Amino acid sequence: MSQQLPVLRALAPLAALLAVCGGSVAAAPQPVAAPAAVVASPKQQPARVDLAGNAFITQAGPDAPEWISYNEGLKDWSDPATVISTYVRVAQPGRFNIALKGVVPPGGISTVKVSALGRSFTLRLTPTASVASGLAVIDVPAAGYVKIDVQGLTRSGPEFAQLQAIELSGTAASGLQYANQAADSGYYWSRRGPSVHMSYTAPADVEYFYNELTIPAGEDKVGSFFMANGFGEGYMGIQVKERERWVLFSVWDPSVGKTTLVRKGPEVVTNEFGGEGTGGQSRLTYAWRAGTTYPFITRVRPDGQGGSLYSAWFYAVEEQRWRFIATWLRPNTQTWLVRPHSFLENFIDTEGHQGRKLLMGRQWAVDKQGVWTELNRGRFTVDATGAARQRLDFAGGLDASGRFYLRNGGFFNETVPANQNFTRPLTGQQPAVDLSTLP
Repeated sequence: MSQQLPVLRALAPLAALLAVCGGSVAAAPQPVAAPAAVVASPKQQPARVDLAGNAFITQAGPDAPEWISYNEGLKDWSDPATVISTYVRVAQPGRFNIALKGVVPPGGISTVKVSALGRSFTLRLTPTASVASGLAVIDVPAAGYVKIDVQGLTRSGPEFAQLQAIELSGTAASGLQYANQAADSGYYWSRRGPSVHMSYTAPADVEYFYNELTIPAGEDKVGSFFMANGFGEGYMGIQVKERERWVLFSVWDPSVGKTTLVRKGPEVVTNEFGGEGTGGQSRLTYAWRAGTTYPFITRVRPDGQGGSLYSAWFYAVEEQRWRFIATWLRPNTQTWLVRPHSFLENFIDTEGHQGRKLLMGRQWAVDKQGVWTELNRGRFTVDATGAARQRLDFAGGLDASGRFYLRNGGFFNETVPANQNFTRPLTGQQPAVDLSTLP
């Protein structure tokens, strides 16, 4: 949008606030103090927090926009039941002066509610968006993430406004953390949220890798990929799709040649995939449940003809049996299973405000001689979104039960610094599985 965007502020600060708090917006009449003076330092420019990288539609009315555009922000905003939530992380207590940045349709007048930390304000928006002395002013009591909600109340035009950003000034805006890397699809990745990984130290010449996953109740949000058995050339885990749940096993193509299917299990669907690399994908639709522990096994071995074979099994707890997923042949590759790891990611950017957690129980490796070794050393890492501090809602390590865990999304405050090593207690409990009888 080429025209300069005006700042949308309150035009009738104290009187409007008193009217709103005594009307339908607040649950009960509340005394309202006079707005504090603007506290922006002349040396510090207000922080422009783009909705494109930092906001989500957290409550959708019947006519809610489908999403927030990476280039144009919030458009087609006409439903008063829709709530848009923007998340920022403050470095220290202080005060926010909150203003909205965008465009009101010509001839339109709108009122919107801005809420944060238990306080609500009504702002009156016009096409001229003239500046008044009162702003939405919020006291921030502690460092951490703050959610700022915007909801339309009344409008005379076709939409409340086309919002592009929230502008924050004041003492709480110093050292503010939010997504600000729009180039190279940066806002897409920051909206998805940080991906987190746990890599396991393993012996040489591993043929089988065994792992157990538990997704705690309530952590199985749509868009989640709980990856159990990663290896140098692919991965295996479980996903939450919008209408079903998958067990997924994929092997990437080598630099020369294509990965091909050798065989697959009953009800397994296979296809080629693209996007983040290319390769062969196999999936089983299975209604796995949060709160249940599921074992996974992957096998990698050279085929003796210049390639390697990759196989995977999933233990269907509800059926009390191992389900064979598939075997893939990767040409021009001679390897055993290397770089065993797990990861947790969100693959739907509009669901990036949802929190997720993954628990990894026992990890065991079986070498080519058939020797079982328990793996109990892990290294926690985060992707570029977390490393660049575009999002800080990531964590990993050991939980209270001695299991490895990964956590991301939801804008929580308990960040665990990445690139740390963790050692879980050895269980000494070798899995009760006969590898020779796997289907």
